[in-house]
Amino acid sequence: MERACRVGQFEVSSRTDAPLLVIAGPCLFESQELGLRIAERMQTACDQAGASFVFKASFDKANRSSVDSARGPGLDDALAWFATVKDRLGCPATTDVHDPAQCAPVAEVVDVLQIPAFLSRQTDLVMAAGEAAAARGRCVNVKKGQFMSPAEMRGPLGKLEEAGCDQAMLTERGTFFGYGRLVNDFLGVRAMMDLGPIAGQHGAPVCFDCTHSTQRPGGKTTDGAGEGTARALARAACAIGVDALFLECHPDPATAMSDAATMVTIDEAERIIRECAQIRAL
Repeated sequence: MERACRVGQFEVSSRTDAPLLVIAGPCLFESQELGLRIAERMQTACDQAGASFVFKASFDKANRSSVDSARGPGLDDALAWFATVKDRLGCPATTDVHDPAQCAPVAEVVDVLQIPAFLSRQTDLVMAAGEAAAARGRCVNVKKGQFMSPAEMRGPLGKLEEAGCDQAMLTERGTFFGYGRLVNDFLGVRAMMDLGPIAGQHGAPVCFDCTHSTQRPGGKTTDGAGEGTARALARAACAIGVDALFLECHPDPATAMSDAATMVTIDEAERIIRECAQIRAL
């Protein structure tokens, strides 16, 4: 069964001749200027590697460990910034939604509505995202909850289908196991690739989030597993055949307003894209 969906002008597919889709950008949309700088570098890297590029940033980090964590620019400013990035670079964009009321305005501008992992079972949110996506020809990307099995992701897919949305993608970002770090189950990733069809037509493409998978939760801010871990996980995921790759990057991760411990540098992101596109081509 082919896995397929549309993201802007791109088709995401399990066909062997389909390019790797790369979702990349900063954790938080810190400024329009920074977003453009990162998007330009990532688009160039994807063009050179033969991959499809989707710009990613968050307008509100509503799920941080600490109440003191930076939240972001808010919906209105961020949508204007997304529109500018899309207009200048011609690339699709994605962002996460946390409340059903955000879905319709986000879908007016953004090509992929992302459901955060901790909210992947929130029926009202998933249904609102599905309805907004269906009304505007958008896609919904559901991140697998750290507490869910691969098979349980049939639940969000069924809700999206009920909402009339047949353009969906699933993302793996690690599973809680004991204390101290996330675990990536690549057999589980394969199982998600084999879930049933969307609206009786095709399977949902599977994306792998190689940067959030390096998180070490538990403190006031989230720690990371160290340099090189995201690249190793990305290579492994592409070797088993994922259809898309998600990574967060920043010119200077140590100074980033959010997820400083897990984002990779722009240079490292370019290396990951180049190597993973080569693995995909094999």
